[in-house]
This record gives sequence, structure tokens and C-alpha cells, in this order.
Amino acid sequence: MYLCLGRDVMVNAREIVGIFDLDTSTVGKITRDYIYNAEKENCTVNVSAELPKSFVVCRSDSLRDRRVFISPLATSTLSKRKEMGSFS
Repeated sequence: MYLCLGRDVMVNAREIVGIFDLDTSTVGKITRDYIYNAEKENCTVNVSAELPKSFVVCRSDSLRDRRVFISPLATSTLSKRKEMGSFS
């Protein structure tokens, strides 16, 4: 099953490690540092030019490979889509 993160960006739901709210999770320094380091390592993908509301951490087959998707969709929307098996 694939999850649409906004626009035409889809990820395999099995690769999702977590879905996080940007407003609440970036209050902590550790999370801000994590996103900053992911950006430095070119691991982030901005899904849209709209105001970001969440970020989704994904891993690939190789445990060292990761992607952090910055999405304009709320965590509740993404979570519901994942639970319902929605493809859009």
C-alpha cells in the first residue's frame, strides 16, 4: 500500500517510521537537530511549497538510507489515510 503525502508524492506505507507534527515536535532541540542534519545530508524532500504541517520519516531497504518528507498535510490526515488504506 502507498500513502500520498501531498501533490503527487507517494511512499510505501511499510517504509514509514513515523509521522510527526511540525508545530509540536520541533519544540525540542533533538528533533530540530534531526531535521537540520537530514537537510544537510540531502535526505529531505519538500512535498509542496505550501506551509508545512508535518514530516514523515521513511527508511528504505538499507537501514542507513532514510528520507524525511516535509508535507503540507496534517498528521491526522496522513494517519487516517494510512489506517484506511487510502491511495490519495
